[in-house]
Amino acid sequence: MSQQKAMDDPSRIGRADADSLEKAQAEREGVDFSWHFGRVTRLGCYALEGGVQNGRSVTVLWEEGGLSCQQGSINDEQWEIFRLAFMTTGMITVLSDESGEGWMYDYRFLEVVR
Repeated sequence: MSQQKAMDDPSRIGRADADSLEKAQAEREGVDFSWHFGRVTRLGCYALEGGVQNGRSVTVLWEEGGLSCQQGSINDEQWEIFRLAFMTTGMITVLSDESGEGWMYDYRFLEVVR
């Protein structure tokens, strides 16, 4: 692949600093998206009576203020990201277009922050 083709590739971001990276990712997803940062403070697994349904829970303390606790509805990929964050820095970020406090539970674009 030529260098010009690599630079025209929309999946690549050719900016040097973290702020530019975040801005470019948000622009790619849409203008209504914004980044939210938080710290995973608790992880857990639970089983409902009789062990019929297993679930996962995560608690996040958000830098913007507030605390969220999600029980269930956490898929394998999200769980792995929360686990990695919990075992390292604890820091995560979500990119969301949800209004109000809905972004606290929007894990479509979820990343571990180093």
